Amino acid sequence: MKPRIIIADESYDYIMPLQLKFMNEFFEKIDIEVITDLNYFDELFSIPQNIDILIVSESFYNTQIQRHNIKHIFVMKEQNEKEQTTELNINKIYKYTSIKEIFNEIIGKSEDVLNNCGNDARTTQVIAVTSASGGVGKTTVSLGLASALANNYKKVLYVNVDELNTFQYKLIDKSLMGSTSLYVNLMQNHNIYENIKQYIKNEDFDYVPAFKSPLVSLGLNINVYIDLIKQANESTSYDFIIVDTNSVFDETKTQLLEISDSVIVLTTKNKNTLLATNDLVSHINGVTSGKYLFINNKAEEHALTNREQLRFSINQSIEFIDNCDDLTCRSLGKQKDIQNIAYLLI
Repeated sequence: MKPRIIIADESYDYIMPLQLKFMNEFFEKIDIEVITDLNYFDELFSIPQNIDILIVSESFYNTQIQRHNIKHIFVMKEQNEKEQTTELNINKIYKYTSIKEIFNEIIGKSEDVLNNCGNDARTTQVIAVTSASGGVGKTTVSLGLASALANNYKKVLYVNVDELNTFQYKLIDKSLMGSTSLYVNLMQNHNIYENIKQYIKNEDFDYVPAFKSPLVSLGLNINVYIDLIKQANESTSYDFIIVDTNSVFDETKTQLLEISDSVIVLTTKNKNTLLATNDLVSHINGVTSGKYLFINNKAEEHALTNREQLRFSINQSIEFIDNCDDLTCRSLGKQKDIQNIAYLLI
């Protein structure tokens, strides 16, 4: 049986984009009904109904709907209310936020229903965040992006692939991944993901904790990350794997770019950074394929002269974030520009 979804609102112009979003995502895997007439809505609910998801405007909703067998009810509110409802299966959504946000919240909270649509497994996207030089905000943007995606009801794994991890200082739990047996197994190249999975922690999103020492001190090499990402991807446990890379361009970086579905290249207005990004672009393939997103951090104008043309186009800018080092990952994920990057990926 296909999940039954009803969208009820007096305005078809409002319903249509949400209906199209469902059809594009779950075409032929759901039964979707649209109701714009209140009298018909009341008549329909005068007899017992079995519904998986009901999305209903505030003007149509009444408490008698609770008598029916409805797994998830989403009430579209005219006012943006922050308080939580006392009715367990009632979700209040502000009607005039973006359709993308509304849709993501609905499918996130209805995962038990929609996960069974068809036979398709979860599709994981590997997102590499890189740059041609250091100090452009890769880790800040990566952690913020992981949080923004998680807040859009996506299952996210963050992996930092530096030889020496320092990202933990931005997290609430700064503890390291310490276990002699773990590192012995990793040295012997046993199943990397299965060994590390039990140590994965969560801070809105899942993340692989920092290793207790540089890789070389542990007898490991950077390939441990390549295997980890590949195996986590194959497990289909996540919607997104955010790979926070260093700025070194070598064989490992080439492999990371190859296994990634999208690559975010961070740059700034600094002339040396822009020239370094130009050099990076000249050594990678597929820059114009849509796989690469070029993000100008701090949203300042380019500093190149007319004689020094860019080989890439900026897709998005991030305004300067005050007190960035003091912000939590959750606060970073709520920054509008970082949220916009997340929407480009969803």
